[in-house]
Amino acid sequence: TVFICVKIPASCLLSLYHTSFVLQKEEVEDNTDANMEGALIARDRVGVQDFVLLDSHTKNLIYTYIGTLLVSVNPYKELDIYTVTQMQLYRGVNFFELPPHLYAIADNAYRVMCSEYNNHFILISGESGAGKTEASKKILQYYAVTCPTTEQLQIVRDRLLLSNPVLEAFGNAKTLRNDNSSRFGKYMDIQFDFKGAPVGGHILSYLIEKSRVVHQNHGERNFHIFYQLLEGGDKDLLCWLGLERNPQKYAYLIQGRCAKVFSINDKNDWKIVRKAFSIIDFTEKDLEHLFGIVASVLHLGNIQFEEDSNGHAIIRNGTQIKWISKVSFASQVLSPLNVDLAFYARDAVAKAIYGRTFTWLVNKINGSLANKDSTRKTVIGLLDIYGFEVLDTNSFEQFCINYCNEKLQQLLIEMTLKAEQEEYELEGIEWEPIPYFNNKIICDLVEQKHKGIISILDEECLRPGEATDLSFLEKLEEKVGDHAHFVTRKLADQKTRKSIDWVDFRLLHYAGEVTYFAKLNKLFSMSSQVATQFKNSLMSLIEILMSKEPSYVRCIKPNENKEPGKFDDFLIRHQVKYLGLMEHLRVRRAGFAYRRKYELFLQRYKSLCPATWPHWHGPAAEGVERLIKHLGYKPEEYKLGRTKIFIRFPKTLFATEDAFEIRKHLLGMAALEACWRGALARKEAKKRTVGCSDNQEVIITVFINGFINRKKPLCPENIEFVRLVQYKYFMKLRDHVPKNVLDKSWLRPPSILEETSEMLKKICIRNLVRKYCRGVTAERKVQLQQKVVASAVFRGKKEGYLQSINQPFVDTRLSEYTPNLLKGLCQMLTPAPCFQYATPVVKYDRNGFKARERLLVLTQSSAYVVEMAKIKQKIDYATLKGNGVNWCGAFLPISDPLTLPLLCFQGDVILHCEHIFEVVSKLCMLANKQNLVKVVQGR
Repeated sequence: TVFICVKIPASCLLSLYHTSFVLQKEEVEDNTDANMEGALIARDRVGVQDFVLLDSHTKNLIYTYIGTLLVSVNPYKELDIYTVTQMQLYRGVNFFELPPHLYAIADNAYRVMCSEYNNHFILISGESGAGKTEASKKILQYYAVTCPTTEQLQIVRDRLLLSNPVLEAFGNAKTLRNDNSSRFGKYMDIQFDFKGAPVGGHILSYLIEKSRVVHQNHGERNFHIFYQLLEGGDKDLLCWLGLERNPQKYAYLIQGRCAKVFSINDKNDWKIVRKAFSIIDFTEKDLEHLFGIVASVLHLGNIQFEEDSNGHAIIRNGTQIKWISKVSFASQVLSPLNVDLAFYARDAVAKAIYGRTFTWLVNKINGSLANKDSTRKTVIGLLDIYGFEVLDTNSFEQFCINYCNEKLQQLLIEMTLKAEQEEYELEGIEWEPIPYFNNKIICDLVEQKHKGIISILDEECLRPGEATDLSFLEKLEEKVGDHAHFVTRKLADQKTRKSIDWVDFRLLHYAGEVTYFAKLNKLFSMSSQVATQFKNSLMSLIEILMSKEPSYVRCIKPNENKEPGKFDDFLIRHQVKYLGLMEHLRVRRAGFAYRRKYELFLQRYKSLCPATWPHWHGPAAEGVERLIKHLGYKPEEYKLGRTKIFIRFPKTLFATEDAFEIRKHLLGMAALEACWRGALARKEAKKRTVGCSDNQEVIITVFINGFINRKKPLCPENIEFVRLVQYKYFMKLRDHVPKNVLDKSWLRPPSILEETSEMLKKICIRNLVRKYCRGVTAERKVQLQQKVVASAVFRGKKEGYLQSINQPFVDTRLSEYTPNLLKGLCQMLTPAPCFQYATPVVKYDRNGFKARERLLVLTQSSAYVVEMAKIKQKIDYATLKGNGVNWCGAFLPISDPLTLPLLCFQGDVILHCEHIFEVVSKLCMLANKQNLVKVVQGR
């Protein structure tokens, strides 16, 4: 098994589905065989692979598809599904033949790129901690292992792989949600030659979180590289940089109060980064400058300012400045600032230095990945981008991130609709407009020239005079105040106004409402057009993606604590909404959930119609038409295109597949019987032919030689003898096959058939078990569960218990005893309870032990002792325990036939029950406490 089953609440709409059935897509369908629909028979055991085909089935697994979009849940532990063996398993296989996997996405994009010579991209998105970075690395590793290569190409492959640890060191950090959170967006193009070999690459980075350099929230760290340098750098390097190993010495590293993290090995990571630098072709001079800049940022953070007599900031201790001038730059900046502005200027310089260093680093890596060959290349792009974010305080960074997600959501829906519409037109099926929310109105609100929020922000930051958060808000209210997706405190109604501060504005995104903190002016004191630059970069990225064929991976984290097997229902609902999964699913299901070429559909289901079975000699389209007419398809359930049949509803396909399974079983049995009869007839004919010869000595000699050589591998000397032994054993076995799952007998085989016999035994047992399980009704299953509870309570605690196991429990004895009493009881209780079980009992008074006939009635939450529709005692299950004052116990006699089995509640209700096992097990199941009843033995 390559996937781990996980428990996800069905209500969260993320039941993950996994069989080899699929939604047919044109670009990969030509080589698909019957495996596509074959695993539909397993949907009751393992679920449905494609979310689009979800009808009423809910199963739980790590991956699923929505069409060709992959949904992935972070398991928060290492799995054995990413081995080289798994890579080879998915290599070159049709997209839908194997269970959902990242490798299927990667391989499908690669195969279509090679066959059609076009460009692709894989968009990976999700919240921090959902597994985006790991997914990106797994796809890169897949291409590194499965693509053709040479010794020269191996260098390019290594550089592609090792660019990741370098970018992670400088661009990733520990956050509350993720120990290795990417704090920048990354788009990487992998370039392939005409043979499909990776020959180069190019990386674009977006919106590095520079603010992290100078400030980290509690429980978070700065970028990894700072801690790696201090922990792993050799003594001489640190001495030259003027650094100490202790991160507590540096102001920029201790604000989160978690410089040391148990799950992060900074020293080992430093070794990996150093090795990566050597492979990526960084020179020692490059590294000297790079580490000098990293050190200068730490020294900057330790600069302290004091106020002089004029109120200006001055530096009393110049030690840090000396180190900065030694390892980085020697220029001086003189400016009469007060202490607060001086600290702000220091932090701004540190952020600017680190941001430009990161840009230089990406460009340097791109230089090492560049392919100098001018021949045409095809590319597969990997976009690892931040998901939609809604935090307690949403700043400019969240504004840019959510704007990016708006654009990508718009791209996703447009490309999905475009693909659907193109296929409809190609097949000659009338396009039916699909209702969906078009978020272009929100994108325009943010990016429209002269009217959008970004343009207004630029104007405010560039206009003469001091721009403030309030002036910015006033300008927004003036220009976009009438927009349906924009709200401020001033514009909101009475109810909404309470949740918006005076310095906030709210946008109604496609995924939900987000309130942004409008003190944005400080972010632009050094660069007033950051938002415009980001918008232009995003527009450029969208153009790149629009020119390529898309694949999508949506990553979901199951809980905030990174615990395997734990699922937070609210958190998953939140992500399903903000990732746009339901919107995408609606678009996919609004049309036809399944489409298939006529030839393949007819080949699979032709046995369901007498006119098409066993052979159809006309056009496949006509055969399919005859077939679905025979099956009784209604006009609204399907459409017939030029080359495909389109089925609208999943339930229609499920019904067809169920009929096919029944038919296949009948045909298989008939074919097996015919083959067996033919084999026997041929054997008899051969025996008669041999018997007609007068050379009896030859026959005897053949079998004697066969006996002598019986332990050798099958050969001409022993084949006749071995076949005879096989035949006689199988004929005898036919009459000694076990008839049920409890029959453990098996005919002892000859030594030459021991392995074969063992395999047949396993097949037989599995078949018996499957038949038994299929025959278990829902009512019988409940009875068996009750037997399990009874076993846990009474096993080994009463003589004769084992003999009682085969006596079935009844669901209830309501129909046997005084139904009129229960009707009266039902009228007395408010609200009327749902009676689950009733049985006659004898109650013994504690004083004198006088016997009184009563009726014990069990409901979903309480037990009642009743006399003639009068409630004598009521016992709530919630108050019962196995010990203490509110104890519940069963007294079982060991062997004395005159001693009765008794059931005691809370020490004063003593009942004799004829069906003690049935009553106690029912009581435990209703109370949902297996250890509810304490069993006592005695005489």
